[in-house]
Amino acid sequence: MLDEELEGPEAVEKGDANTYFFGRISKHNIVIACLPPGRYGTTAATRVAKDMMRSFPQLRFLLLVGTAGGVPTEDRDIRLGDVVVSVPTHASGGVVQYDYGKQLAEVFQPTSQLNAPPTVLLGALPEVTRRHNNPKRFGGIDEHLQAFSNNPRFQKPQEDLLFLPAVKHQGGKDCAKCNMNGLVQRPPRTTGRVVNVFYGTVASANSIIADAVKRDAYARVPRVSALCFEMEAAGLMNDFPCMVIRGISNYADAHKNDEWRCYAAATAAAYAKELLRVVKPVKAAAPPVNTVGNGFSLGTAMGHFGYAEQGDSC
Repeated sequence: MLDEELEGPEAVEKGDANTYFFGRISKHNIVIACLPPGRYGTTAATRVAKDMMRSFPQLRFLLLVGTAGGVPTEDRDIRLGDVVVSVPTHASGGVVQYDYGKQLAEVFQPTSQLNAPPTVLLGALPEVTRRHNNPKRFGGIDEHLQAFSNNPRFQKPQEDLLFLPAVKHQGGKDCAKCNMNGLVQRPPRTTGRVVNVFYGTVASANSIIADAVKRDAYARVPRVSALCFEMEAAGLMNDFPCMVIRGISNYADAHKNDEWRCYAAATAAAYAKELLRVVKPVKAAAPPVNTVGNGFSLGTAMGHFGYAEQGDSC
């Protein structure tokens, strides 16, 4: 997704365990970090972000970019490969920690409130939406995805299967043995876009939801009403200026597999690029002497973890 790769600083702060990749999107300088393999959840996400902010104190904001399990409902036709973006609602700041609260009989009641994304990012969303709703004029996400046209790992899979909650997975890496009579019938899309974008609440915790009944139950909780489930965002929202961007790679049910993971990571990264093309950079002041490297903006990571920021010279 980068317009240009850049050389970053030769050293970071002592104790920073991250490995970084540097580049530019539009006029924004980007620094990218990923979670280490096998390290997932809110604590791992907090550590990566904390180290990054310490080594790059001039970062303006962060983007958490990766994949998640979608929550389709009658009102929200979320499909695999679509993108979910965290924005405030009447009940939350855009991210809800769904394992932190009270379990009252059959209803879960969250008891914590997480911060909303930075105003500068929320302010850019109407223009991002306007462009996305005008495919004849703006290429946007669809155009950015063409960067993967020669990479077979990131091609859009053929089958998008959504099973009714009562249909059990019959084992194996795919659903070849599952009851195809239990599929939800959905009409072809006519939006003119490869990817649809949904704005609302991201549900986050240290556990994966792989049960359609639980998925739908959380979707009905007024203060949750989640569009997707993931495992990192709750570790960031209260301490870092962050927006969450998730490509939908599964339906948070027992039929979950990795077939859509790479493509969903690509759609999330493509949305992050479009967002950064809309957000204006800040005017850069002359850098102080002997602080080379602290002017990097934070960037987007394709797949797992990314932070984006703009503006300062490096």
